[in-house]
Amino acid sequence: MIESAGISGADVAAWSESAPAAHELFDAAGQSVAQFLTRGTALLERLPEPRDRSEPELAAADAIKDSLTRARETFLDQHATALYERLTNDYTTPVRLEQLVYDAATEVPGLTPSRTEMETERARMLADKEGLELAQGLLAAHVLAAPDPGRHLVTTMLEPMPEALEHLGQLRATGAVDLGSARITRTGRAGVVELVNVRHLNAEDGATLGPTEVAVDLALLDPEIEVGVVRGAVVDHPRYAGERIFGAGINLTHLYQGRIDFLFYLVRDLGYVNKLYRGLATADGTVEKLWIATVQRFAIGGACQLLHVMDHVIATRGSRLYLPARKEGIIPGASNLRLPRSVGDRAARQAILSGREWTAGQPDADALCDEVVDPEEMDAALAARIDALTSSGLINAAANRRAIRVGQEPLELFREYMATYAREQAYCHLSPALVRNLETHWNAHQRSV
Repeated sequence: MIESAGISGADVAAWSESAPAAHELFDAAGQSVAQFLTRGTALLERLPEPRDRSEPELAAADAIKDSLTRARETFLDQHATALYERLTNDYTTPVRLEQLVYDAATEVPGLTPSRTEMETERARMLADKEGLELAQGLLAAHVLAAPDPGRHLVTTMLEPMPEALEHLGQLRATGAVDLGSARITRTGRAGVVELVNVRHLNAEDGATLGPTEVAVDLALLDPEIEVGVVRGAVVDHPRYAGERIFGAGINLTHLYQGRIDFLFYLVRDLGYVNKLYRGLATADGTVEKLWIATVQRFAIGGACQLLHVMDHVIATRGSRLYLPARKEGIIPGASNLRLPRSVGDRAARQAILSGREWTAGQPDADALCDEVVDPEEMDAALAARIDALTSSGLINAAANRRAIRVGQEPLELFREYMATYAREQAYCHLSPALVRNLETHWNAHQRSV
């Protein structure tokens, strides 16, 4: 099959003969699999760009990629823990997932794509990608599935971002930090985190992810802030000009255009979303606070996922709350784990598998909202809730949150969920079905940046 695509039989045979042997020792196994992976990748690179391949070339590419995936899986089945220990100096060096996948590519060439390979992949439309990011999903899945490495990685992702530590002095001195795609403002005893992507109705994408996590970190780090608030910024969209929009979920146009990396999903849910739920892991222990969400107009997709980790949700009457997972073809973050706790298993399945929506103010939406107010009452309702939560002190708030969480979602449960999520979301992200869904339900092929 591979020869039919124009690759010589001698080259195919040489690659086949380099198939990795089983080794108990990590270094020997790594060298063996790296030789096979790099040779196979070199064969793949000799084919035309994915969008330009003939049927025989497409079949050859699939055959090569299937062999590479099996080799990676076999190696990680046996050596994921040893690899993680090597990359983190036996758990003494915290390495975030964004760096881990590239450190792995250096330690075992071919196991995951290099930064150079990813630059080329990132320039392709989603439909034209080679699928290199599947290897990142497999690595993350194996690491998270292993108890010790998985716990260490989850905890690492809960540590403050360096940029947050750099901006903390500014926040404490001025009460505000503008991070571009997100900003934080200290108002009394509350820290208001705003997602600022006004052109796209406060959708999330690769540009918003880092600033949002830094803003959440800052709210948790500032000792003068007792309660965090998540809001959408005022947008300038013609239909909603001058209004706050809580969030439109992932930026589907950018997703279709290949501008959102697969790692976005994992970094988001292991990063700022999990920090909202579990707090920050610092040298002095865990720092967590109560969080309020103010839902205005709609909370779609990822914005709706945020409601699962909030301590209090205020929504304007008529706001739409839904997870368009069925129409998109991806897994809605940790909603599969968390949504059933709010609305029950049957309603959660209806939402995730069949597109059920909720409307704030309707009785069936009460499980997702704590307060429903008219639009003009939102600011007053928020101020009243902040005062109610802070007027008697918050000495027991973190303790109560932890006690609730222990029964609902212990870290081990979350770790195991994320291991499954990493693998399944990688296949969803790279599936032709996702491209078709975006064209059918979003008209993504007709939209501009």
